[in-house]
Amino acid sequence: MYSVLKNIVNAALILQCGIASAADISIKITKKYLNFPISQKQNRAPMRLEVGGKLEQSFVIRLSADPEYWTFTDVSAFKGKTIKISYDGDAAGLSKVYQDDKINGQDSIYHEKNRPQYHFTTRRGWINDPNGMIFYEGEYHLFYQHNPYEREWENMSWGHAVSKDMIHWEELAVALHPDKLGTMFSGSAVIDYQNTSGFGNRKTPPMVAAYTVDNPDKEIQCIAYSLDKGRTWAKYSGNPVIDSKAKWNSKDTRDPRVFWYKPGNHWVMVLNERDGHSIYNSNNLKEWTFESHITGFWECPDLFELPIDDDKSKTKWVMYGASNTYMIGSFDGKTFTPEHGKYQYTTGTIYAAQTFTNMPKSDPRRIQIGWGRVQQPDMPFNNMMLLPTELKLKTTKDGPRLFSSPIKETEQLFEKVQEWPTLTPDDANAKLKKFYNSDRFRIKATIKLSYATSAGFNLFTQRILDYDMNFNTINGVLYSPEKLGSMEIIADIFVDRTSIEVFIDGGKYSYSMARLPNPESKEGLHFWGNNTEIKNLEIYSVKSIWR
Repeated sequence: MYSVLKNIVNAALILQCGIASAADISIKITKKYLNFPISQKQNRAPMRLEVGGKLEQSFVIRLSADPEYWTFTDVSAFKGKTIKISYDGDAAGLSKVYQDDKINGQDSIYHEKNRPQYHFTTRRGWINDPNGMIFYEGEYHLFYQHNPYEREWENMSWGHAVSKDMIHWEELAVALHPDKLGTMFSGSAVIDYQNTSGFGNRKTPPMVAAYTVDNPDKEIQCIAYSLDKGRTWAKYSGNPVIDSKAKWNSKDTRDPRVFWYKPGNHWVMVLNERDGHSIYNSNNLKEWTFESHITGFWECPDLFELPIDDDKSKTKWVMYGASNTYMIGSFDGKTFTPEHGKYQYTTGTIYAAQTFTNMPKSDPRRIQIGWGRVQQPDMPFNNMMLLPTELKLKTTKDGPRLFSSPIKETEQLFEKVQEWPTLTPDDANAKLKKFYNSDRFRIKATIKLSYATSAGFNLFTQRILDYDMNFNTINGVLYSPEKLGSMEIIADIFVDRTSIEVFIDGGKYSYSMARLPNPESKEGLHFWGNNTEIKNLEIYSVKSIWR
């Protein structure tokens, strides 16, 4: 869960605080959306949406009579009913709220200047941690931490998008809104096929989300369920299912990662608590028993089993946290026992990555998506998700290690434009001049050094790759090629409008960064190095994922 919390008004407690509204309006809903005028110059103020005297949503928002951009909320569930909107801020901004079947600015969505073209971003608002990633009946579900009402962190909710291929996404209505217990922090989702929870039945197994609720006093674990493939959600009336603040004397108890442990025929929850990850067990997703704890991790746990070198007879368990450090070991359903680690396979803008659960038996890949902490300048949305990658355990000279590489589905986006077998850096740079104005591309090359110095690749003076063979570092991070004494390194570089992702030597190491070129530079795409060879240079155009 995004850990830099701000000293803010807790929107979920507005109703309890008894604040008198400065203004209110009533709208009979005949359209799909309410559109809100927003300005970052305006102070946040509480807003409440009530239907028939019942509070449906409460949040804080920067309404402005002179908006910089617009956000929205989906009110199609209330068609034919009257929504009372109460706002404790400037009434002039409230007067501009209106309903429509279109989002304000809908015609320009996905075509904005700084909209990533092959990475997921939300239509409006802030996003951070991916949540509840699950495959079910032909759909991949991506939930995520979301502030629907402005481009900065607040009002933590669960946004929701679905995809058939993990590449092209359709954004749906917000799945979980803040409630009287607090705001919706990170978590996970499962399909309860045996209906152990009693929320559905064997014919219609419930999709169950486990999530953290945050409020000023503590963080508690709650569950909600859906019987319509995640389109609508009901929160469990017995929430919270875990309240462990007293046990740990700490508010930091969050980000439940739940999965079914088949050998033990029970549910497992990995929960970040104070200084590491705890294991809880349950038979029904409602009642949980503490089993064990391992220190040394922070936030957003994941725990899964992987074969080594694709050999299903040799498997190990991997546990990691939000910073992408991991341990390799064994797991008996109650206790994770580390055998190797901690290691790190990826660095940069990535944080709080999670993997899909409930993958089909015909496709047992472990696929991960991470939050890309990349600002989208001057846009009505902020941050992004990085490319989905497949995780594998492979034997290396140092023992088993995690590898991460873009999933095969990404190949549909790329078309090879040109390739060259061997070039000098100067020749390569000359041939790449025609691609200077591209807002997105992929470039792949083997860089062969002839001296134990450094070589690399720049993009308009921004240092994308700096491989120093003398110090065994890539951009300052320790890296040792698999072949001892190797003078070569393979880089697969994915450039979008605002981001860059780099995969080294088939995913042995990867990293990501914001795209921050110098607009005054004429350097362009630039390989450099002392007597370096650029081998197997390939450049690809990239299709937009937005239809």
